[in-house]
Amino acid sequence: MAKIAYILLCHKDPDAIIQQAERLTAAGDFMSIHFDARAKPEHFRRIQSALADNPNVTFARKRIKCGWGEWSLVQATLHAVEAAADQFPRATHFYMLSGDCMAIKTAEYAHDFLDANDVDYVESFDFLESDWIKTGMKKERLIYRHFFNERTQKWRFYTSYRLQQKFGLTREIPADIQIQIGSQWWCLRRRTIERIIEFTRERKDVMRFFRTTWIPDETFFQTLVRHLIPETQISTRTLTFLMFSDYGMPVTFYDDHYDLLLSQDFLFARKISPEAKDLKARLGRLYAEKDVHFQISNEGLSLFQFLTGRGRIGRRFAMRFWETESSLGRERELLIVVCKKWHVAKRLLEQIRKVTNVPAIEYLFNEESTEIPDLGGIQSTLEKRTRHRRALMRMLFEYYETDRLIVCMDPSNLDLMNDFFSDRSKTRMLEIECHFSEDYLIGHARRVGLAGERTSQETLMRLLPTIRNDLVYESDRIRDSEFSNFYRILETAPAEDNAEKIAAFLSISPDQAMEVATAPHLFAD
Repeated sequence: MAKIAYILLCHKDPDAIIQQAERLTAAGDFMSIHFDARAKPEHFRRIQSALADNPNVTFARKRIKCGWGEWSLVQATLHAVEAAADQFPRATHFYMLSGDCMAIKTAEYAHDFLDANDVDYVESFDFLESDWIKTGMKKERLIYRHFFNERTQKWRFYTSYRLQQKFGLTREIPADIQIQIGSQWWCLRRRTIERIIEFTRERKDVMRFFRTTWIPDETFFQTLVRHLIPETQISTRTLTFLMFSDYGMPVTFYDDHYDLLLSQDFLFARKISPEAKDLKARLGRLYAEKDVHFQISNEGLSLFQFLTGRGRIGRRFAMRFWETESSLGRERELLIVVCKKWHVAKRLLEQIRKVTNVPAIEYLFNEESTEIPDLGGIQSTLEKRTRHRRALMRMLFEYYETDRLIVCMDPSNLDLMNDFFSDRSKTRMLEIECHFSEDYLIGHARRVGLAGERTSQETLMRLLPTIRNDLVYESDRIRDSEFSNFYRILETAPAEDNAEKIAAFLSISPDQAMEVATAPHLFAD
Protein backbone atom coordinates (compact mmCIF):
# COMPACT_ATOMS: atom_id res chain seq x y z
CA MET A 1 0.00 0.00 0.00
CA ALA A 2 1.15 3.54 -0.79
CA LYS A 3 2.85 5.49 1.98
CA ILE A 4 3.22 9.21 1.34
CA ALA A 5 6.08 11.42 2.52
CA TYR A 6 4.73 14.97 2.38
CA ILE A 7 7.32 17.63 1.56
CA LEU A 8 6.16 20.82 3.28
CA LEU A 9 7.71 24.21 2.51
CA CYS A 10 6.41 26.85 4.88
CA HIS A 11 7.32 30.18 6.46
CA LYS A 12 4.56 31.23 8.87
CA ASP A 13 1.62 30.17 11.06
CA PRO A 14 3.34 27.54 13.26
CA ASP A 15 0.10 26.35 14.85
CA ALA A 16 -1.40 25.53 11.44
CA ILE A 17 1.78 23.67 10.46
CA ILE A 18 1.66 21.59 13.64
CA GLN A 19 -1.99 20.72 13.04
CA GLN A 20 -1.31 19.84 9.40
CA ALA A 21 1.59 17.55 10.35
CA GLU A 22 -0.42 15.81 13.05
CA ARG A 23 -3.41 15.27 10.73
CA LEU A 24 -1.43 13.88 7.81
CA THR A 25 0.81 11.58 9.87
CA ALA A 26 -2.05 10.21 12.01
CA ALA A 27 -3.04 7.96 9.09
CA GLY A 28 0.46 6.46 8.89
CA ASP A 29 1.98 8.85 6.35
CA PHE A 30 5.12 10.95 6.85
CA MET A 31 6.18 14.57 6.64
CA SER A 32 9.46 16.42 6.04
CA ILE A 33 9.34 20.14 6.88
CA HIS A 34 11.48 23.01 5.64
CA PHE A 35 10.67 26.14 7.64
CA ASP A 36 12.09 29.28 6.03
CA ALA A 37 15.21 30.60 7.77
CA ARG A 38 13.81 34.13 7.34
CA ALA A 39 10.93 33.30 9.67
CA LYS A 40 10.88 33.96 13.40
CA PRO A 41 13.18 31.55 15.31
CA GLU A 42 10.64 31.15 18.09
CA HIS A 43 8.09 29.87 15.55
CA PHE A 44 10.48 27.17 14.38
CA ARG A 45 11.27 26.18 17.96
CA ARG A 46 7.54 25.87 18.66
CA ILE A 47 7.09 23.55 15.67
CA GLN A 48 10.11 21.43 16.62
CA SER A 49 8.98 21.13 20.21
CA ALA A 50 5.39 20.20 19.34
CA LEU A 51 6.43 17.52 16.82
CA ALA A 52 9.55 16.22 18.60
CA ASP A 53 7.85 12.98 19.71
CA ASN A 54 6.25 12.25 16.34
CA PRO A 55 8.39 9.57 14.61
CA ASN A 56 6.68 10.29 11.29
CA VAL A 57 7.92 13.88 11.13
CA THR A 58 11.42 15.02 10.20
CA PHE A 59 12.99 18.35 9.28
CA ALA A 60 15.27 19.47 6.48
CA ARG A 61 18.80 19.16 7.82
CA LYS A 62 19.62 22.66 6.63
CA ARG A 63 17.28 25.65 6.68
CA ILE A 64 17.86 28.39 4.14
CA LYS A 65 16.35 31.79 3.39
CA CYS A 66 13.88 31.44 0.55
CA GLY A 67 12.87 34.03 -2.01
CA TRP A 68 10.23 33.86 -4.72
CA GLY A 69 11.71 33.12 -8.13
CA GLU A 70 15.06 32.08 -6.65
CA TRP A 71 16.99 28.80 -6.67
CA SER A 72 16.61 28.85 -2.87
CA LEU A 73 13.08 27.40 -3.19
CA VAL A 74 14.39 24.39 -5.12
CA GLN A 75 17.33 23.98 -2.75
CA ALA A 76 15.00 24.02 0.27
CA THR A 77 12.83 21.39 -1.43
CA LEU A 78 15.87 19.19 -2.10
CA HIS A 79 16.95 19.47 1.56
CA ALA A 80 13.49 18.34 2.69
CA VAL A 81 13.32 15.58 0.06
CA GLU A 82 16.73 14.17 1.02
CA ALA A 83 15.75 14.15 4.70
CA ALA A 84 12.50 12.32 3.91
CA ALA A 85 14.21 9.76 1.66
CA ASP A 86 16.75 8.93 4.39
CA GLN A 87 14.37 9.02 7.35
CA PHE A 88 11.38 7.21 5.85
CA PRO A 89 12.49 4.12 3.87
CA ARG A 90 8.89 2.88 3.75
CA ALA A 91 7.66 5.97 1.88
CA THR A 92 6.54 5.04 -1.65
CA HIS A 93 5.53 8.53 -2.82
CA PHE A 94 6.74 12.07 -2.15
CA TYR A 95 4.08 14.79 -2.33
CA MET A 96 4.95 18.52 -2.48
CA LEU A 97 2.76 20.77 -0.29
CA SER A 98 2.57 24.32 0.99
CA GLY A 99 1.15 25.55 4.26
CA ASP A 100 -1.97 26.72 2.38
CA CYS A 101 -2.82 23.20 1.12
CA MET A 102 -5.30 20.80 2.69
CA ALA A 103 -6.42 17.28 1.81
CA ILE A 104 -9.83 17.09 0.10
CA LYS A 105 -9.97 13.29 0.15
CA THR A 106 -9.39 10.66 2.82
CA ALA A 107 -6.01 9.00 3.35
CA GLU A 108 -7.66 5.74 2.32
CA TYR A 109 -8.77 7.28 -0.99
CA ALA A 110 -5.33 8.86 -1.59
CA HIS A 111 -3.49 5.57 -0.98
CA ASP A 112 -5.83 3.61 -3.26
CA PHE A 113 -5.53 6.30 -5.95
CA LEU A 114 -1.71 6.13 -5.95
CA ASP A 115 -1.69 2.32 -5.83
CA ALA A 116 -3.95 2.14 -8.89
CA ASN A 117 -1.49 3.89 -11.22
CA ASP A 118 2.28 3.39 -11.13
CA VAL A 119 3.15 6.85 -12.48
CA ASP A 120 4.65 10.18 -11.43
CA TYR A 121 2.23 13.11 -11.26
CA VAL A 122 3.91 16.30 -12.45
CA GLU A 123 2.97 19.01 -14.91
CA SER A 124 5.75 19.03 -17.52
CA PHE A 125 5.24 20.88 -20.78
CA ASP A 126 7.87 21.86 -23.32
CA PHE A 127 9.26 25.18 -22.09
CA LEU A 128 9.77 26.79 -25.50
CA GLU A 129 6.85 25.28 -27.45
CA SER A 130 4.02 25.35 -24.91
CA ASP A 131 1.94 28.41 -23.97
CA TRP A 132 2.27 27.73 -20.22
CA ILE A 133 3.94 31.15 -19.74
CA LYS A 134 1.31 33.73 -20.66
CA THR A 135 3.22 37.02 -20.18
CA GLY A 136 6.69 38.34 -19.40
CA MET A 137 10.05 36.66 -19.89
CA LYS A 138 10.22 33.24 -21.48
CA LYS A 139 13.47 32.11 -23.09
CA GLU A 140 15.17 34.92 -21.16
CA ARG A 141 14.58 32.97 -17.96
CA LEU A 142 17.10 30.41 -19.21
CA ILE A 143 19.65 31.99 -21.55
CA TYR A 144 20.58 34.80 -19.13
CA ARG A 145 21.96 34.40 -15.62
CA HIS A 146 19.73 35.72 -12.84
CA PHE A 147 21.65 36.49 -9.66
CA PHE A 148 19.19 38.81 -7.88
CA ASN A 149 15.65 38.55 -6.52
CA GLU A 150 13.21 40.31 -8.84
CA ARG A 151 10.87 41.27 -6.01
CA THR A 152 13.32 42.54 -3.39
CA GLN A 153 16.18 43.70 -5.65
CA LYS A 154 14.26 44.91 -8.68
CA TRP A 155 16.85 47.46 -9.86
CA ARG A 156 19.73 44.98 -9.64
CA PHE A 157 17.67 42.24 -11.27
CA TYR A 158 16.75 44.30 -14.34
CA THR A 159 20.09 46.12 -14.57
CA SER A 160 21.93 42.77 -14.64
CA TYR A 161 19.45 41.45 -17.22
CA ARG A 162 19.78 44.52 -19.50
CA LEU A 163 23.58 44.49 -19.32
CA GLN A 164 23.63 40.84 -20.38
CA GLN A 165 21.29 41.70 -23.25
CA LYS A 166 23.42 44.66 -24.30
CA PHE A 167 26.67 42.71 -24.41
CA GLY A 168 25.16 39.48 -25.73
CA LEU A 169 26.10 37.47 -22.65
CA THR A 170 23.83 34.52 -23.36
CA ARG A 171 24.55 30.90 -22.42
CA GLU A 172 23.69 27.50 -23.81
CA ILE A 173 21.11 25.20 -22.27
CA PRO A 174 22.75 21.83 -21.40
CA ALA A 175 22.69 19.93 -24.69
CA ASP A 176 21.03 16.74 -23.46
CA ILE A 177 18.33 18.48 -21.40
CA GLN A 178 14.94 19.49 -22.78
CA ILE A 179 13.58 22.13 -20.42
CA GLN A 180 10.04 21.53 -19.18
CA ILE A 181 7.71 23.79 -17.23
CA GLY A 182 4.70 23.28 -14.99
CA SER A 183 3.22 23.65 -11.53
CA GLN A 184 5.53 23.01 -8.57
CA TRP A 185 2.90 20.85 -6.83
CA TRP A 186 3.99 17.34 -7.81
CA CYS A 187 3.73 13.79 -6.46
CA LEU A 188 6.67 11.53 -7.38
CA ARG A 189 7.40 7.86 -6.74
CA ARG A 190 10.32 6.83 -4.55
CA ARG A 191 12.49 5.51 -7.38
CA THR A 192 12.02 8.80 -9.23
CA ILE A 193 13.09 10.79 -6.17
CA GLU A 194 16.16 8.55 -5.73
CA ARG A 195 17.17 9.05 -9.35
CA ILE A 196 16.75 12.83 -9.01
CA ILE A 197 18.96 12.89 -5.89
CA GLU A 198 21.58 10.81 -7.70
CA PHE A 199 21.36 13.12 -10.73
CA THR A 200 21.94 16.23 -8.59
CA ARG A 201 25.18 14.73 -7.29
CA GLU A 202 26.46 13.61 -10.68
CA ARG A 203 25.47 16.45 -13.02
CA LYS A 204 27.08 19.55 -11.54
CA ASP A 205 26.79 21.31 -14.93
CA VAL A 206 22.99 21.06 -14.86
CA MET A 207 22.87 22.17 -11.24
CA ARG A 208 25.00 25.25 -12.05
CA PHE A 209 22.66 26.06 -14.93
CA PHE A 210 19.46 25.88 -12.86
CA ARG A 211 20.94 27.88 -9.96
CA THR A 212 20.86 31.04 -12.06
CA THR A 213 17.65 30.48 -14.00
CA TRP A 214 14.63 32.53 -13.02
CA ILE A 215 11.72 30.79 -11.23
CA PRO A 216 13.42 27.35 -11.29
CA ASP A 217 10.75 25.77 -9.08
CA GLU A 218 8.58 25.73 -12.24
CA THR A 219 11.27 23.99 -14.32
CA PHE A 220 13.76 21.97 -12.23
CA PHE A 221 11.78 18.90 -11.08
CA GLN A 222 9.57 19.09 -14.18
CA THR A 223 12.65 18.84 -16.44
CA LEU A 224 14.47 16.14 -14.46
CA VAL A 225 11.45 13.85 -14.24
CA ARG A 226 10.93 14.04 -18.00
CA HIS A 227 14.69 13.49 -18.54
CA LEU A 228 14.98 10.49 -16.22
CA ILE A 229 11.61 8.71 -16.46
CA PRO A 230 9.92 7.13 -19.52
CA GLU A 231 6.99 9.16 -20.83
CA THR A 232 4.61 6.25 -20.27
CA GLN A 233 5.26 6.52 -16.53
CA ILE A 234 4.40 10.24 -16.28
CA SER A 235 0.94 11.72 -15.81
CA THR A 236 1.19 15.36 -16.85
CA ARG A 237 -1.11 16.74 -14.20
CA THR A 238 -1.01 17.89 -10.61
CA LEU A 239 -2.99 16.19 -7.84
CA THR A 240 -3.47 19.54 -6.10
CA PHE A 241 -6.59 21.49 -7.09
CA LEU A 242 -5.82 25.15 -7.68
CA MET A 243 -7.29 27.87 -9.84
CA PHE A 244 -6.11 31.29 -10.92
CA SER A 245 -7.99 34.52 -11.50
CA ASP A 246 -7.73 36.52 -14.72
CA TYR A 247 -4.95 38.47 -13.00
CA GLY A 248 -2.89 35.31 -12.48
CA MET A 249 -3.45 35.15 -8.71
CA PRO A 250 -4.50 31.97 -6.86
CA VAL A 251 -8.18 31.65 -6.04
CA THR A 252 -8.84 31.25 -2.29
CA PHE A 253 -11.37 28.80 -0.85
CA TYR A 254 -13.75 29.51 2.04
CA ASP A 255 -16.13 27.71 4.38
CA ASP A 256 -18.92 27.32 1.81
CA HIS A 257 -16.68 25.51 -0.68
CA TYR A 258 -16.52 22.18 1.19
CA ASP A 259 -18.85 20.22 -1.13
CA LEU A 260 -17.32 21.80 -4.22
CA LEU A 261 -13.78 20.77 -3.18
CA LEU A 262 -14.72 17.18 -2.36
CA SER A 263 -16.21 16.69 -5.82
CA GLN A 264 -12.97 17.61 -7.64
CA ASP A 265 -10.70 14.89 -9.05
CA PHE A 266 -7.76 15.89 -6.86
CA LEU A 267 -6.26 14.82 -3.53
CA PHE A 268 -5.44 18.29 -2.12
CA ALA A 269 -6.57 21.89 -2.69
CA ARG A 270 -4.73 25.19 -2.55
CA LYS A 271 -5.27 27.88 -1.23
CA ILE A 272 -7.45 27.55 1.85
CA SER A 273 -8.20 30.88 3.51
CA PRO A 274 -6.72 31.32 7.03
CA GLU A 275 -10.18 32.55 8.03
CA ALA A 276 -11.98 29.41 6.79
CA LYS A 277 -11.97 27.82 10.26
CA ASP A 278 -14.96 25.57 9.65
CA LEU A 279 -13.62 24.36 6.28
CA LYS A 280 -10.24 23.54 7.82
CA ALA A 281 -11.84 21.65 10.69
CA ARG A 282 -14.07 19.58 8.38
CA LEU A 283 -11.25 18.77 5.95
CA GLY A 284 -8.97 17.92 8.88
CA ARG A 285 -11.44 15.34 10.19
CA LEU A 286 -12.06 13.99 6.70
CA TYR A 287 -8.51 12.72 6.07
CA ALA A 288 -8.69 10.07 8.79
CA GLU A 289 -12.19 8.78 7.92
CA LYS A 290 -12.88 5.36 6.37
CA ASP A 291 -15.22 4.12 3.64
CA VAL A 292 -16.13 7.60 2.36
CA HIS A 293 -17.63 7.64 -1.13
CA PHE A 294 -16.76 10.66 -3.29
CA GLN A 295 -19.01 11.71 -6.15
CA ILE A 296 -16.50 13.21 -8.60
CA SER A 297 -18.03 15.86 -10.88
CA ASN A 298 -14.89 17.96 -11.43
CA GLU A 299 -16.87 21.11 -12.28
CA GLY A 300 -14.65 23.56 -10.39
CA LEU A 301 -12.81 25.12 -13.33
CA SER A 302 -15.86 25.38 -15.59
CA LEU A 303 -17.98 26.81 -12.74
CA PHE A 304 -15.32 29.42 -12.07
CA GLN A 305 -15.19 30.46 -15.74
CA PHE A 306 -18.99 30.60 -15.96
CA LEU A 307 -19.43 32.73 -12.88
CA THR A 308 -16.63 35.16 -13.61
CA GLY A 309 -18.04 35.58 -17.10
CA ARG A 310 -21.46 36.51 -15.68
CA GLY A 311 -20.07 39.04 -13.20
CA ARG A 312 -22.37 39.44 -10.22
CA ILE A 313 -24.93 36.91 -11.42
CA GLY A 314 -24.37 33.90 -9.21
CA ARG A 315 -23.10 36.21 -6.46
CA ARG A 316 -22.60 33.52 -3.81
CA PHE A 317 -19.69 31.98 -5.70
CA ALA A 318 -18.59 34.94 -7.80
CA MET A 319 -17.75 37.08 -4.79
CA ARG A 320 -15.57 34.30 -3.41
CA PHE A 321 -13.94 33.17 -6.66
CA TRP A 322 -13.49 36.37 -8.57
CA GLU A 323 -13.02 39.04 -5.96
CA THR A 324 -11.76 36.61 -3.26
CA GLU A 325 -13.43 38.84 -0.66
CA SER A 326 -13.87 42.54 0.01
CA SER A 327 -11.37 42.50 2.88
CA LEU A 328 -7.59 42.52 2.59
CA GLY A 329 -7.55 39.78 5.23
CA ARG A 330 -7.97 39.89 8.98
CA GLU A 331 -4.38 38.73 9.64
CA ARG A 332 -2.73 41.26 7.34
CA GLU A 333 -1.15 44.59 8.27
CA LEU A 334 -1.23 47.56 5.89
CA LEU A 335 1.22 50.30 6.89
CA ILE A 336 0.55 53.69 5.25
CA VAL A 337 3.21 56.40 5.10
CA VAL A 338 1.70 59.83 4.36
CA CYS A 339 3.84 62.77 3.27
CA LYS A 340 3.38 65.73 0.92
CA LYS A 341 7.09 65.75 0.11
CA TRP A 342 7.23 62.56 -1.87
CA HIS A 343 11.03 62.45 -1.96
CA VAL A 344 11.12 62.46 1.86
CA ALA A 345 8.75 59.49 2.11
CA LYS A 346 10.77 57.65 -0.55
CA ARG A 347 13.97 58.20 1.40
CA LEU A 348 12.26 56.90 4.53
CA LEU A 349 11.06 53.80 2.67
CA GLU A 350 14.54 53.17 1.31
CA GLN A 351 15.91 53.22 4.85
CA ILE A 352 13.09 50.96 6.09
CA ARG A 353 13.97 48.45 3.34
CA LYS A 354 17.56 48.40 4.57
CA VAL A 355 16.56 47.79 8.18
CA THR A 356 13.56 45.44 7.78
CA ASN A 357 12.32 42.79 5.36
CA VAL A 358 8.90 44.42 4.96
CA PRO A 359 8.02 45.04 1.27
CA ALA A 360 7.48 48.76 0.64
CA ILE A 361 5.89 50.43 -2.39
CA GLU A 362 6.06 54.14 -3.16
CA TYR A 363 3.19 56.37 -4.35
CA LEU A 364 1.29 53.69 -6.29
CA PHE A 365 -1.97 55.71 -6.23
CA ASN A 366 -0.26 58.97 -7.23
CA GLU A 367 2.59 58.13 -9.61
CA GLU A 368 1.91 55.96 -12.63
CA SER A 369 5.66 55.37 -12.98
CA THR A 370 5.92 53.78 -9.53
CA GLU A 371 7.68 50.41 -9.80
CA ILE A 372 4.99 47.82 -9.29
CA PRO A 373 4.88 44.16 -10.43
CA ASP A 374 2.82 43.10 -13.42
CA LEU A 375 -0.46 41.91 -11.94
CA GLY A 376 -2.27 41.20 -15.18
CA GLY A 377 -3.26 44.78 -16.04
CA ILE A 378 -4.97 45.93 -12.86
CA GLN A 379 -1.85 48.01 -12.09
CA SER A 380 -1.57 49.61 -15.54
CA THR A 381 -3.18 53.00 -14.79
CA LEU A 382 -3.80 55.16 -11.72
CA GLU A 383 -7.53 55.02 -12.44
CA LYS A 384 -7.51 51.20 -12.37
CA ARG A 385 -5.38 51.08 -9.24
CA THR A 386 -7.77 53.41 -7.42
CA ARG A 387 -10.97 51.77 -8.66
CA HIS A 388 -9.75 48.25 -7.78
CA ARG A 389 -7.72 49.34 -4.75
CA ARG A 390 -8.63 46.45 -2.44
CA ALA A 391 -8.14 43.82 -5.15
CA LEU A 392 -4.82 45.49 -6.01
CA MET A 393 -3.64 45.45 -2.41
CA ARG A 394 -4.67 41.81 -1.93
CA MET A 395 -2.71 40.86 -5.04
CA LEU A 396 0.34 42.74 -3.78
CA PHE A 397 0.17 40.88 -0.45
CA GLU A 398 0.00 37.63 -2.44
CA TYR A 399 2.76 38.67 -4.86
CA TYR A 400 5.21 39.47 -2.06
CA GLU A 401 4.01 36.47 0.00
CA THR A 402 3.74 38.65 3.07
CA ASP A 403 1.28 39.61 5.78
CA ARG A 404 2.82 43.11 6.14
CA LEU A 405 3.06 45.72 3.42
CA ILE A 406 4.04 49.41 3.40
CA VAL A 407 2.64 51.92 0.90
CA CYS A 408 3.03 55.68 0.48
CA MET A 409 0.11 58.03 -0.02
CA ASP A 410 -0.30 61.73 -0.61
CA PRO A 411 -2.22 63.58 2.14
CA SER A 412 -4.92 64.33 -0.43
CA ASN A 413 -5.83 60.60 -0.61
CA LEU A 414 -8.14 60.78 2.40
CA ASP A 415 -10.84 58.66 0.73
CA LEU A 416 -8.33 55.84 0.21
CA MET A 417 -7.17 56.10 3.83
CA ASN A 418 -10.75 55.96 5.12
CA ASP A 419 -11.46 52.92 2.95
CA PHE A 420 -8.41 50.98 4.13
CA PHE A 421 -8.98 51.89 7.79
CA SER A 422 -12.55 50.56 7.51
CA ASP A 423 -11.17 47.18 6.41
CA ARG A 424 -10.86 44.18 8.72
CA SER A 425 -7.11 44.15 8.21
CA LYS A 426 -4.82 45.90 10.70
CA THR A 427 -4.04 49.36 9.32
CA ARG A 428 -1.52 51.84 10.70
CA MET A 429 -0.52 55.27 9.51
CA LEU A 430 2.65 57.33 9.86
CA GLU A 431 2.37 60.98 8.80
CA ILE A 432 5.57 62.88 8.10
CA GLU A 433 5.15 66.60 8.75
CA CYS A 434 7.65 68.68 6.79
CA HIS A 435 8.58 72.35 6.56
CA PHE A 436 7.55 73.92 3.26
CA SER A 437 9.94 76.58 1.96
CA GLU A 438 8.84 79.17 -0.58
CA ASP A 439 10.86 77.40 -3.27
CA TYR A 440 9.10 74.11 -2.49
CA LEU A 441 5.64 75.77 -2.60
CA ILE A 442 6.44 77.41 -5.95
CA GLY A 443 7.60 74.08 -7.32
CA HIS A 444 4.43 72.43 -6.00
CA ALA A 445 2.27 75.10 -7.66
CA ARG A 446 3.94 74.36 -10.99
CA ARG A 447 3.65 70.57 -10.55
CA VAL A 448 -0.11 70.74 -9.94
CA GLY A 449 -0.74 73.31 -12.68
CA LEU A 450 -1.47 76.35 -10.50
CA ALA A 451 1.48 78.18 -12.04
CA GLY A 452 3.62 77.92 -15.15
CA GLU A 453 7.18 78.76 -16.02
CA ARG A 454 6.12 82.30 -17.04
CA THR A 455 3.98 83.08 -14.00
CA SER A 456 5.20 86.35 -12.51
CA GLN A 457 6.90 86.50 -9.13
CA GLU A 458 4.17 88.83 -7.87
CA THR A 459 1.45 86.32 -8.75
CA LEU A 460 3.42 83.51 -7.13
CA MET A 461 3.76 85.49 -3.89
CA ARG A 462 -0.01 85.96 -3.79
CA LEU A 463 -0.54 82.23 -4.36
CA LEU A 464 1.84 80.99 -1.65
CA PRO A 465 -0.35 81.63 1.44
CA THR A 466 -3.29 79.86 -0.23
CA ILE A 467 -1.15 76.87 -1.20
CA ARG A 468 0.37 76.66 2.28
CA ASN A 469 -3.09 76.78 3.89
CA ASP A 470 -4.29 74.05 1.53
CA LEU A 471 -1.45 71.77 2.61
CA VAL A 472 -2.19 72.45 6.27
CA TYR A 473 -5.89 71.74 5.62
CA GLU A 474 -5.04 68.32 4.12
CA SER A 475 -3.03 67.44 7.21
CA ASP A 476 -5.78 68.70 9.53
CA ARG A 477 -8.37 66.55 7.75
CA ILE A 478 -6.27 63.47 8.42
CA ARG A 479 -5.96 64.28 12.11
CA ASP A 480 -9.67 65.14 12.35
CA SER A 481 -10.46 61.64 11.04
CA GLU A 482 -9.06 60.27 14.32
CA PHE A 483 -7.61 57.13 12.75
CA SER A 484 -6.58 54.48 15.22
CA ASN A 485 -2.90 53.49 15.21
CA PHE A 486 -1.94 56.94 13.88
CA TYR A 487 1.62 58.20 14.38
CA ARG A 488 3.25 61.45 13.38
CA ILE A 489 6.89 62.43 13.03
CA LEU A 490 8.14 65.97 12.54
CA GLU A 491 11.01 67.35 10.52
CA THR A 492 11.85 69.63 13.47
CA ALA A 493 11.62 66.95 16.17
CA PRO A 494 14.68 65.26 17.72
CA ALA A 495 15.59 61.92 16.13
CA GLU A 496 14.87 60.16 19.44
CA ASP A 497 11.24 61.36 19.39
CA ASN A 498 10.74 60.33 15.76
CA ALA A 499 12.38 56.95 16.39
CA GLU A 500 9.86 56.22 19.16
CA LYS A 501 6.96 56.79 16.72
CA ILE A 502 8.66 54.80 13.95
CA ALA A 503 9.25 51.87 16.32
CA ALA A 504 5.55 51.77 17.22
CA PHE A 505 4.46 52.16 13.59
CA LEU A 506 6.70 49.37 12.28
CA SER A 507 6.75 47.18 15.42
CA ILE A 508 10.55 47.16 15.43
CA SER A 509 13.19 47.61 18.12
CA PRO A 510 14.30 51.08 19.30
CA ASP A 511 17.75 50.54 17.78
CA GLN A 512 16.28 49.69 14.39
CA ALA A 513 13.92 52.66 14.61
CA MET A 514 16.82 54.98 15.40
CA GLU A 515 18.66 53.66 12.35
CA VAL A 516 15.64 54.59 10.24
CA ALA A 517 15.12 57.99 11.90
CA THR A 518 18.75 59.04 11.43
CA ALA A 519 18.91 58.29 7.70
CA PRO A 520 21.26 60.84 6.06
CA HIS A 521 19.52 63.84 4.45
CA LEU A 522 16.08 62.43 5.22
CA PHE A 523 14.30 65.79 5.22
CA ALA A 524 16.59 67.68 2.86
CA ASP A 525 15.03 69.35 -0.19
